[in-house]
Amino acid sequence: MVTLRPIEPADLDLIYDYVRDPIARQMVAFIHPERDVRPVFDYAWRGILARDDVHARMVVADGEVVGYALRFVRGDAPEVGYWIDRAHWGRGFATAALRALIAELPPTRPLWARVVSDNHGSLRVLAKCGFVLDRVERDFAEARGVEVDEHVLRLD
Repeated sequence: MVTLRPIEPADLDLIYDYVRDPIARQMVAFIHPERDVRPVFDYAWRGILARDDVHARMVVADGEVVGYALRFVRGDAPEVGYWIDRAHWGRGFATAALRALIAELPPTRPLWARVVSDNHGSLRVLAKCGFVLDRVERDFAEARGVEVDEHVLRLD
């Protein structure tokens, strides 16, 4: 069973470990290398958690914290994101977490998500949660050091 709970300051240690996983970083693609520097990471996350337009949750599966999910605003568009620890990939936790997150949010639509085009697992998660492809954009992926196609998906 997957549940969500608010992110606590102590959770930043787990999140820091998640985002430093080199295989997961390649899959996500759009994480800046400076997030490896702990003071930069902490500063960024303190800012994220202080924002009124951010709804951030830790993902708990069968009593164990396995990742995080959040809603934030990019420009003026509400967007969702999630990160599941690689040790827990392929077990349905991302889909369950995203569904739970959407259920907690006000019904403001559209809701947006972005994912690199070769992240097939995340594309499946988003499709299972009702997101549809809106467009494909070309963007620079900091974790890969190259431009990639990014799918921009919409939930109405």
